[in-house]
Amino acid sequence: MQYKKRAATIQDVARRAGVSVSTVSRVLNGKVDVANDTRDHILAVIKKLGYTSNLAARSMRSHRKNLIGLVVPDIGFPYSIEIMKGINHAIAESQFDLLVYTTGDVRKHGTALHEQHYVSLLNNSVTDGVIIVASVASDFITDAPIVSVDPHITNPNYPYVQGTNYHGALELMEYLLSMGHRRIGFISGRPEIASAQRRLKGYQDALANAGIEIDNDLIVPGDFIQPTAYLSTRQLLSMKNPPTAIFAANDQSAMGVYQAANELGVRIPDDLSVVGFDNIAEAKYMGLTTIDQFLDEMGYVAVQMLIRLINHEPLEEEVHKMQTKLIVRTSCQKVETKIAAFQ
Repeated sequence: MQYKKRAATIQDVARRAGVSVSTVSRVLNGKVDVANDTRDHILAVIKKLGYTSNLAARSMRSHRKNLIGLVVPDIGFPYSIEIMKGINHAIAESQFDLLVYTTGDVRKHGTALHEQHYVSLLNNSVTDGVIIVASVASDFITDAPIVSVDPHITNPNYPYVQGTNYHGALELMEYLLSMGHRRIGFISGRPEIASAQRRLKGYQDALANAGIEIDNDLIVPGDFIQPTAYLSTRQLLSMKNPPTAIFAANDQSAMGVYQAANELGVRIPDDLSVVGFDNIAEAKYMGLTTIDQFLDEMGYVAVQMLIRLINHEPLEEEVHKMQTKLIVRTSCQKVETKIAAFQ
């Protein structure tokens, strides 16, 4: 008769390596206060015994898991990367580890039901709390805390961090208007997203404040990704009286503007001024004038808020508003200068 071999435990590893269980635990959790020789010896024993730690089993044995969950739509999207930089920084400073769940594609429109399912799985079995990037659910049924970064809905029933999208859009438009632009195209974001709605409102209010009638033909659809913005830009530039400037709802969309302008022989900024929103890493190398909403800091603050909640400490504020900042680079030019250049 064959008997099933018992799986190795952390006690087995400690006994074979001749160290304490706590030392093995510190190696497994990546702590740096274990001597290199000792760490290498423990890792060799772990490999020989075939030991694997089990996060779910650990969570059942202890109320505290020292693990934070992250639900993010696409870890390869520049927007997500910037937020994750800040999250990673905060995790590195803490005693927590990070477990990431992603749908793998920012174009997958997440549903509240799916989000609630993911959070329930993480918070009820593995993690001490969850951070959700661009959440769409208004509420969650869970005992563990939740913090959102840039929620897609207005006034969710949980703490969140968000940029001042309306004021950022207003500041961008005031900058373009100060340079003499009056026909300004707008490539929108996804219409169901609160931040996209606020940026459109900032665009519209800035024109109204300047006494300029809104031309709906200059407002074209977008969804925060480059291919759609590329098509929208070609639509704007094919108009009989095309815009002298384009406000793209995010930097990723601005990249689509650059692509279309290049193919059509439209020079930036000589023939067309362009602004974006987010200040992702690529914006600097494009020379793009944009709004920095400090995505990395938003991620960092969200982790700090979540850890306070995990530790049963009160938050100073349930909603943290990250103030935006205009970043002026070389993608815009005054209308007067442009006209003179053609004379």
